[in-house]
Amino acid sequence: MSIFSSLRVRVSQGRQYIGDLRAARPAGFRGRPVIGSEPCAADCSACRDACPTQAITVSPLALDLGRCVFCNACVEVCPEQKIVFTPEPKMGAATLAELIVRPGEEATRVTASATFSKLFGRSLRLRQVSAGGCNACELELNAVANVNFDVQRFGIEWVASPRHADALVLSGPLTRNMQEAVRLAWDAMPDPRFVVAVGACAISGGLYAEGPMVERGFLSEVGPALYVPGCPPHPLTFVNAILDLLGRP
Repeated sequence: MSIFSSLRVRVSQGRQYIGDLRAARPAGFRGRPVIGSEPCAADCSACRDACPTQAITVSPLALDLGRCVFCNACVEVCPEQKIVFTPEPKMGAATLAELIVRPGEEATRVTASATFSKLFGRSLRLRQVSAGGCNACELELNAVANVNFDVQRFGIEWVASPRHADALVLSGPLTRNMQEAVRLAWDAMPDPRFVVAVGACAISGGLYAEGPMVERGFLSEVGPALYVPGCPPHPLTFVNAILDLLGRP
């Protein structure tokens, strides 16, 4: 390819590097939902009935980001247009309770941990394991290290061996076939260590929560320190959640 061809490609693609990951809002992204504060119609349960993962409850209305697959079915059937998906990628949480969106709430932010900041604030090594995932979350996790997001600028890197890792990043619903592999990876990690659950499948089981081949005992035993919702989560959702946990500006 000639230098002129390279320049034409560069001009057509624009600037790929995202300078400020904290302020970036991806165009066309279906991110954190907002629920309007106006009352629902009497006895209306259209959004709950349309949800494929039982992420929505009514009376009072609430939406569980840990179950939500961002399919937009609730928006399409709601006669009051109470639920709107915004382009906001910041949706991470340190507890399952913080993943619940209620009417009038407009922000979710991971509470910074002084302990995690002290231990991993300057250097964090991640080992990713797909526990029966469809590869969507895995592709987005790969993207956090590319030229666009460049998470290495914060001292955060993926490692090939759990023996070198500080955190185990799990995606997928945790199937029986991956039960031993997940346990082996966790046991190989030195202390201090923690788990990050990425995507609706890892957080709640998602569409496969009631599947006969799903075994989620590991997460019941080793509770995640961080939940990153989405189906799949945007790289910005993952990066911002990690930085919030570490107390990074």
